[in-house]
Amino acid sequence: MDQPTLYAEPGTSWWPLLWGPVFAALGFGVEALTGPTRPLPWLLVGVVLLLPTALWVQARRRLYRVRLTPVALHQGREELRLRDVEAVEGVEPRAGAKVLGGGFSLPRGTEAVPLRLADGTVVMGWARDADALRAAIGKLLSTRA
Repeated sequence: MDQPTLYAEPGTSWWPLLWGPVFAALGFGVEALTGPTRPLPWLLVGVVLLLPTALWVQARRRLYRVRLTPVALHQGREELRLRDVEAVEGVEPRAGAKVLGGGFSLPRGTEAVPLRLADGTVVMGWARDADALRAAIGKLLSTRA
């Protein structure tokens, strides 16, 4: 059953895909200013730089994606059922707490969203807009109680 998305972050945008083609276009432009041009090598440079960048962007979109539904919090490769979450407000981050999403630390550019689970353990969620994610989870937990 497909759940509605209450909060989402894509992980990254697609604009880095422009790096390779823009670099190739600049190289072609400089070459055009200095003498005869060879467009085929610059086209190949653009494609060769585009392919690994596309893989990098796709991986970041998969590993750093945040999605909250009424049933679960999806962070990267991990899914946390909200029925297992006891509290999001007033939870202090703990040293050594498990980071959701499969990483060892919070992704760069994100803030911690500590969550206390029903068994008393604290796990670290994360988001670029931690306050918005915390508010969305808090709203779901308050309607559940």
